Amino acid sequence: MKYIEKCRAASSRSYYKEVANNERNIKMNLEEVKKDLKQILSEKRYTHSVGTMNMARELAHIYGEDEEKAAFTGLIHDIAKEMSRDEIEQYVKAHNIEVDDIEKQNLGLLHAKIGASIAKERYNASEKVQNAIKYHTTGNVKMDTFAKIIYVADKVEENRTYEGVEELRKLAKQDLDKTILILIDFVIEKSNRLGRIMHPDTVELREKLINGTK
Repeated sequence: MKYIEKCRAASSRSYYKEVANNERNIKMNLEEVKKDLKQILSEKRYTHSVGTMNMARELAHIYGEDEEKAAFTGLIHDIAKEMSRDEIEQYVKAHNIEVDDIEKQNLGLLHAKIGASIAKERYNASEKVQNAIKYHTTGNVKMDTFAKIIYVADKVEENRTYEGVEELRKLAKQDLDKTILILIDFVIEKSNRLGRIMHPDTVELREKLINGTK
């Protein structure tokens, strides 16, 4: 079933809209959002999303951010990850989403911008949540602590098994910026191996973090 059809098949109730003005109730609605995502995402992607939710909540507790808002954002951050190429192209056109030259070459990057748009439309997500979703793939110098938590949680959640992830999980609980720098270096290495061009947002963020951590 195509992504759009899965979305239509999922419950049409807007759980997050019910709590937009009272975020203390988000926790009660996470289970409903999970039901929503189970109908939209593959089992593997859903498991990753729950893992990101758990890690985002833990990091939010450490860094003094709203734990349930972080959990919600982590849960839905990849809501657009499994869109097909055609669906991505149709969505960005229909919603006037700006696409840069790097994204045109690698449409997969657009799942972040699309995810932020869906979060707003489907769950009435706040701008803070939208930005965290929008920046979770390439990173951005505009990221606040909340957005950094989502960026890191996505990459070190409990289901990740790449070499060095255990050390990064520990570091994430001590220093978000140093963790992000290491993660960006991983991305650079992978991009070089695949012959991909680094997104300027990632390069700019790396430079800022290096200057800020000297």
